[in-house]
Order: sequence, then C-alpha cells, then structure tokens
Amino acid sequence: MNVVNLPHSPLASKIRPQKLSEFIGQKHLVGKDQPLRLAIDNKKLISMVFWGPPGTGKTTLGKIYAQKLKANLFELSAVSAGKNDIKKVVESAKKTELPTILFLDEIHRFNKAQQDFLLPFVETGIITLIGATTENPSFEIISPLLSRCRVFILKELTDQEISQIISRAVAALNQNQKPKLILKKEALEWLILVANGDARQVISIIDNCYHLYHQLSLENLKKTVQSRPIRFDKQGDEHYNLISSFIKCMRASNVDAALYYLARMVESGQDPKFIARRMVVFASEDVASPTALVVANAVFRAVETVGYPECQENLAAGTVYLAQAPKDRRAYDAYMAALADVKQFGNLPIPLNLRNAPTKLMKEIGYSKGYEMYSKAPLLPEKIASKKYFLDKK
Repeated sequence: MNVVNLPHSPLASKIRPQKLSEFIGQKHLVGKDQPLRLAIDNKKLISMVFWGPPGTGKTTLGKIYAQKLKANLFELSAVSAGKNDIKKVVESAKKTELPTILFLDEIHRFNKAQQDFLLPFVETGIITLIGATTENPSFEIISPLLSRCRVFILKELTDQEISQIISRAVAALNQNQKPKLILKKEALEWLILVANGDARQVISIIDNCYHLYHQLSLENLKKTVQSRPIRFDKQGDEHYNLISSFIKCMRASNVDAALYYLARMVESGQDPKFIARRMVVFASEDVASPTALVVANAVFRAVETVGYPECQENLAAGTVYLAQAPKDRRAYDAYMAALADVKQFGNLPIPLNLRNAPTKLMKEIGYSKGYEMYSKAPLLPEKIASKKYFLDKK
C-alpha cells in the first residue's frame, strides 16, 4: 500500500488504507460477495451506521466508501458538532451535483432533537449519512433515522489481523529508518495482547514508542503504555454485556466464569454497589436457600461500608457462594405468573371468606364467613380458583 508521508502526521493516518484491497479485517462485511463490499463496488448510495468497538475500521471504511463514490465527504464528531454544522453540510450539498456524504463519528452523542433535525436531509437524500458508534444503535439512534440506515456490525479484530497491522506499522516506520527497527517475538506478542482488538490503539503505542525511544523493545513499549486500559462504558453496551454474563454464569453454577466477569467489572471501575444490588436480586430469583438473600444483603452492606479496593473480596466471596448454591427459580416464576394474571384480569372479586369483617353489616352479608385458619379450600378469586403458580419439584 502507499504510505502517506505528511510531516508530523500520526502513524495511523499515514498507513490508513485507501482502498478495500488494503483493508484488514471485517471479512463478513468486505469479503467477496459480502454486503458492504457489494455496496462499495456497485457504488450504491445508501445511508448506514457502523457499529463496533474502537479501532476496528469504521472511519477507514467510511473514507473508502466516499472515495469510491467520488462523493464530497464531510467529517464531523457528534461530541462537538451541532445543528449549525449540519446546516453548512446541507448548504454545500445543495450547490453540487456530486453526492454528499456526512460521516458522523460517535453519532450516539447526538440527542433526540439533533437527530430529528438531521432526519429530513437523510430522508430526502440531500445527504447520505454514515454514522459511527460504539454503542448499540437500537438504544442510541431514534427509530425514524435508524430505519433509513443499513446497520453494519464491525467485530473486534483478531490476533492475526492485529499482527498484520503491526507489521504494516513497523514497515512504514522503516521506510526512512537506518538501522531498521526490529520487533522481537515477545514484543509482538505483548502488543497483540495489549491491543485488545483495537488497531488504532496498537498503532499509537508503536508510534509513541518510536518517537520517544527510536526502538521497539518490549521494555520501551511497556514504559510507553504504563498501564493497560480496559475498554468499558458504564452506560454502554459493554456494561450490560458484562453484568448479564456475570449473572448467567452464577445461574449456571460456573464459579470460575462468574469470578472472571466480576473481575472485569471491578477492574473497569464499575460501581461495586451496582454489582452487589444485582447479587441481592439474584439471591431471590435463582437460589433455593433463603440464606442466600442473607449472604447477598451482607455483601451489599459490606460493599457500602468498606468500598474499593477491599470490597472486591466481599464481592468475590458472595459470588462464590451464590454460584455454588442450589438453584431454584420456582418462587420467581410463580410470582411472575401471578402478576401476569393480575394484569390480565384486573381486580377480581376477593372471596368473601377472606374479607375482613370489622362491622356487623359486613358479617351479615357474609364477610369472613367460613374462614378457617388452615383451610385447604380454594382461596383465589373464583375466576382463577384452579390456578397453581408455585409448582412442586418433579
């Protein structure tokens, strides 16, 4: 590929692919006969949303698409852009016969009013929108706008793909380097690990290390990074994926997996009270022993009192107990079935024998008549008298 050698340009910009044949990763989108490749090769003008983790090629694919269609490309970030910026793009689009593509990075940062403002220009085709987001578009993009876009889901890059990108970055640095940079196996393996599937991150590490030390030894690479960042957005998709995985692993009595996802959340800075609250709920929903609720409440209280870093030990101990405890969802399922009947049938008449009779009149009309403390008679409203919510174990 051609390396762009603009002075002071970041390495990521210099080695950015200019066409699909240079692009690494996302074979499910840009491989032979795959949807995004077909759209690009056939020069099909469609609005789209790229959803995926950082550093997986969203911006690069947008640029390749615009270049192939010979379109005017405007790049904005929803973090800093507003209605006036959109207006300028629209005014420019109206003055040309060429297609106008707006690449809107972090589109999830646009609020509903801003997205509503954008909608008619996408709807009428004045601009073709490419939105890029790390968040689930189902929750972050208004339905009318999302319905006019094709959603392409980008995947985290594989170790092999990251290795290819590292080789490309080192080769670009070596174009004007004497003696040539050498990246040893242990340094390559460490870079792949720390990349976490993020091409932009690993290229930046290499670039920074080169400019600081003029070599790419493992020691210098580690000094450049200092600490390995873990991707996590407390309000985003990863937030829900992690807590969901944590709960499901405890439900499956898989202690090791539950502890792993707990460690992920703790290391990422998740509020320990959020985790403990979910454990309290889990103790009633899924665990047979009522002692589980006592343990979960004790964990929550300990977390409130102790805080990080020590409270991670309380969370771990509670996780092990809840994961190993016998599971039984009958109480939860029974309540949900009863709740469904309440919603379906509304306020069914309560049987007379269950009604309180504090006055003479109430006694005369049958309130509390025939009530027995340990009665085996049906006590549900007449319409659902035969219902059984809590099922005996088979």
